[in-house]
Order: sequence, then C-alpha cells, then structure tokens
Amino acid sequence: MIKNQIKTVVLLTLLAVLLMFIGRLIGGTSGLIIGLVFALGINFVSYWWSDKIVLKIYRAKEADKHEYSHLYTMLEKITHSAKLPMPKLYIINNPQSNAFATGRNPKHAAVAVTTGILNLLNHDELNGVLAHEISHIKNRDILISTIAATIAAVISYVAMMARWAAIFGGMGNRDNRGGGILELLVLAIVAPLMAMIIQFAISRSREYMADESGARLTGHPQHLASALEKIHQNVSHFPLKKMGTTDATAHMFIHSPFKGKSFLELFSTHPNVYKRIKRLEELRI
Repeated sequence: MIKNQIKTVVLLTLLAVLLMFIGRLIGGTSGLIIGLVFALGINFVSYWWSDKIVLKIYRAKEADKHEYSHLYTMLEKITHSAKLPMPKLYIINNPQSNAFATGRNPKHAAVAVTTGILNLLNHDELNGVLAHEISHIKNRDILISTIAATIAAVISYVAMMARWAAIFGGMGNRDNRGGGILELLVLAIVAPLMAMIIQFAISRSREYMADESGARLTGHPQHLASALEKIHQNVSHFPLKKMGTTDATAHMFIHSPFKGKSFLELFSTHPNVYKRIKRLEELRI
C-alpha cells in the first residue's frame, strides 16, 4: 500500500510539472504562472461541486432508509470500522453492476450503487464492494482523482487550442525561432498523451489501494474478489455508451463501465480485473 502511495505522489508531481512546462512553453515564466493559477482555480471548483455533478449525470437518487435498510446497516458497520462519518447513500437505476464513491472529503462523501449490483451480488460480495468504496473515501482518492483529471483536462484543452492555432496560422511567428514545429508537436500531441497516461496510472494505483484496504476492513479479500469476477461479466452484457461525461467519470467506478478492453493497460483507467483478483487472493490478513 505504501508503494502505491509513493507512486501516486510521483505521478501527480509529473502531471503538475507537465502543466507548468506547457505554460512556460506558451508564455514563458508568466505562462507558467498562469497555467498554475488556472489549474488551481479549476481544482477548487471541482473539489467543491464535482460530487453533485456526477450524481446528477447518472440520475442517482438518495436511497430510502426503509427500503434499503440492509444497505444502510452494512455501510454503517464498515464506516464504523474505518472510523469515518456515515456517507450519503445513492441508488442508480441501471442494470449494469457497478458502484462509486464521491465527495470532497469524508464529511461530505457519498456512495452510489446501481440496481444491477444489488440484484447480482450476495451479501458478502456487496459488503466487499462497499468496503472498497469506503476505502476510496478514507484514502482521499476522490480528491486525488479530481486533481489528476482536472490537470489532464487543462492540458488537453491547451492542446486543442494549439491545434486550432496551427490550422489558422496562429503559431506561425514561432517558426522564426526554429522551434515552432517542435513546440506545436509537444503541445498538440505529446503533452495530452502523456497527461492521459499519467492520469490513468494514478487511477489504477488507487484502485489497487482501495482493493487492499477494503479487504482489510472486512477481513475477507475473497468476497471482493468474487464480486469483481461477477461485475466483470455483468459489465460486458450491460456496458455504458461512451459519451463525453461518462468518459470523464469512468475512473470513479469500481470497474470500468465500458465494454471492451484497452489495447494496452497503459490506456486503461482500471487495472486488469484478473490481476486485481489475483492480488486479493494472495493477500494475507
């Protein structure tokens, strides 16, 4: 778990350095400062309102305490073990078996589960999934993922502007310095690709951490391993369609909500499910 923490710090630092490098490339020292301020401003907005936005995207409804009393009981026991305040519980009416946690901090957190996951998993497996999501809250993964996604989005936006500038000749005067073509290549292609790879690496690292810490909360890693196997099979039958906002929030789910595998794990928001299961099966508690 410590190894993943260190990896996250290194990767976030690389993202920040990449953003500042792009800012400096565009506008020198002042560009570097503007890039940093821009990233901080967007992070602030994302930190405060991203939970409400994502819950609205998936039309999540707060779970009725009488109808879902068993879920509240399970969640209360897990949060008590994790020494965290009780998060809000939401239900998403979708046949796909999935779940995610959101919120700016443990005091303002929420866990959302689909109707599909409630119908698919047994009590122990669902308990393992809830422990995984509570671990994301405990490990501050929502904040970390928000920061990574925001910086990557800013870099992608700058890359888009660079491409349009190239089309309309906005960067033509830079050729006089002999570095115009190289700078455009970095801005338009290399930088957003690197940002995406780093962001996805952070996401995969935090999933491994949540798997381990969630398993330690319940004391039964095999329950989460069994749940992941069932969820994996279910998602292939009920995938979400890739459409803008769902692309941006895919990293939040316990399993990628999309059908199909990335050609390389390098371009995946989640680790290979069988690698996750193997790690859980080898975990000694």
